[in-house]
Amino acid sequence: MPAGPEPANLLRFETSPYLLQHAENPVHWRPWGAAALEAARSANKPILLSIGYAACHWCHVMAHESFENADTAAAMNAHFVNIKVDREERPDIDHLYMSALHAMGEQGGWPLTMFLAPDGTPFWGGTYFPPEPRWGKPSFRQVLQGVAKTWAAGDDMIAHNTQALRRALSRLAAVPEPGDLPGPGLLDAAAAALLRLNDPEQGGLRGAPKFPNAPIFRFLWQDAFRTGRPEGRDALHLMLVRMSHGGIYDHLGGGYARYATDAVWLVPHFEKMLYDNAQLLDLLALAHADRPDPLYAARAAETVGWMCRDMDAGGAFAASEDADSEGEEGRFYVWDEASVDTLLGADAPAFKTAYDVTAAGNWEGKTILRRVTALDDAANEAVLARARATLFAARAQRVRPGRDDKVLADWNGLAIAALARAAAVFDRPEWLARAETAFDTVLHKLGGADGRVAHACRLGRVTAAGLLDDQAAMARAALALHQATGAPARLDQAIHLAEAAVMWFTDSAGGMFITAADAADVPLARPRSAADNAVPSGAGMLAEVFARLFHLTGAGVWRTRAEALARAFLTHREQAAGMPGLLAAADLLEEAATVVVTGPADHRAARSLVATALAAPDPAVVVLRAAGQDALPPEHPAAGKAPGAAGASAYVCRRGVCGLPIDDPAALAAVLAARGRSTSAT
Repeated sequence: MPAGPEPANLLRFETSPYLLQHAENPVHWRPWGAAALEAARSANKPILLSIGYAACHWCHVMAHESFENADTAAAMNAHFVNIKVDREERPDIDHLYMSALHAMGEQGGWPLTMFLAPDGTPFWGGTYFPPEPRWGKPSFRQVLQGVAKTWAAGDDMIAHNTQALRRALSRLAAVPEPGDLPGPGLLDAAAAALLRLNDPEQGGLRGAPKFPNAPIFRFLWQDAFRTGRPEGRDALHLMLVRMSHGGIYDHLGGGYARYATDAVWLVPHFEKMLYDNAQLLDLLALAHADRPDPLYAARAAETVGWMCRDMDAGGAFAASEDADSEGEEGRFYVWDEASVDTLLGADAPAFKTAYDVTAAGNWEGKTILRRVTALDDAANEAVLARARATLFAARAQRVRPGRDDKVLADWNGLAIAALARAAAVFDRPEWLARAETAFDTVLHKLGGADGRVAHACRLGRVTAAGLLDDQAAMARAALALHQATGAPARLDQAIHLAEAAVMWFTDSAGGMFITAADAADVPLARPRSAADNAVPSGAGMLAEVFARLFHLTGAGVWRTRAEALARAFLTHREQAAGMPGLLAAADLLEEAATVVVTGPADHRAARSLVATALAAPDPAVVVLRAAGQDALPPEHPAAGKAPGAAGASAYVCRRGVCGLPIDDPAALAAVLAARGRSTSAT
């Protein structure tokens, strides 16, 4: 990148769609990096750090109101070194400064606006600031003036705040003494705490706004199989039904928006993220495996259709679609009654009844489509399908929301694993083929010879080094493909990725950093955390990878690593509910059903048994093929198991002990669905 002496907006040299959205601002933006920090040190100016992402509505609002305003930009350029960060491209930077904002007692969100000393230490911040004082917030220009004046005066407040926040951030990287392995009591307590947050009427967590919180409901689902109690399974079924009928779902094009702004899933924040849809596809498959439902099958197919149609990025999947088009949030998605009547003609009455279309609308005079009638007879559903196709074609003529087409390894890993499960549950082999294409594409674009996976790329350029999340998500995806296909090469890839994670991300105490292994441009601290947010944590996913590798290979080193990882993070029982992914991995390690299918891989009975195991509703199932009696290493509990008279058998192994051979797929399905139910009263 040119580093000329004249101040300028340098974002035009970047590839991130979010950064490029700001490339024409009159602000002298710089991308994050050593050069920007050095510029602040040389000029002894504070840093104004602005973090957002391409699909963020309020990021667009603040850009239009402030960053495109010449007078505001002049104040920014005069008093600050201005740095713009794409949080999806640099989640490690975002996590660091969002943690600082939380340490200040402020609620997080985007755009994130932080003021830093030249060495990168934060001293004050917030999120969105309006152009004029409103909602109890000062105007952004008032903020700029106040911070600039305080900095110029050498106010003691800045020194006090930087010291306090540096101490707070250093605690994120602290390595506590290892805790105990999570047992049934801890899992029970975490599940009970999370279930108390469940909304028994609308599903999801209580109140508004409503996010899917997929890692929480994924844990509650798995934990219900552990205990045999129905509450966790019922909670997920309720959430999926409400979401799949609600306005948060795109009933024409497929896919779920990031969250609903209300408490009833009606009004979405219209942006669509790959990570949400990947996790929801996985949950739809698990729910359908438990209670087959045409609603789940339809939403899964439509969501995969959206992923393959609108999110393809050269074989991998793109990151997100924007909430806004033509400068207006949701404009692409909403309807009015007159348009529906004109387009649908005789089909309009049935469609309007089913999808809540009225003259008054249900949101700001417009209609957000939501399904308000049950799926019913085939004839009516055919009419509605025809109507949806007509509206979809008409909508395609509108100006589309922007698409962030960068490829993120961790989000693609989530999508690949979900497609592999959904392919098995819904018997869609083409979805599995698409998952394999995505996996190979990501490794080709982002994989390194040393086993590390970079985080982001766009236009053929890798733009961010890999994080633990990338390494773990892609290893997990490789294991999903191995179990789905039986291909030994996929297991080898998973082991290679997992070993690289151990090599590059292990700290001295056996815990894991979630920042890039090479973090020279990350000041202050590299946080270590297993807390799940909208996406599962890298530590939780890696623990799952270790646990699955133990059950697949029988090698004790993977159990040792899984246990060490759990102990490194589960040091405070009261924090366990915030790490549902790690808790689920601990359950998988101890209680997984390893289904070993013996017999030739192409044997019809073997294929049927494998298909049954892959479509099990309990996530704590590991599927392993053993074509011959010498296929497994001696340390594996199923070593030497032989097929029965039918030519193929399944052995279900738990806690190192394998049961009697099972030849009937229905009997195998019953065994895999029954974990914990016989002990539900204890």
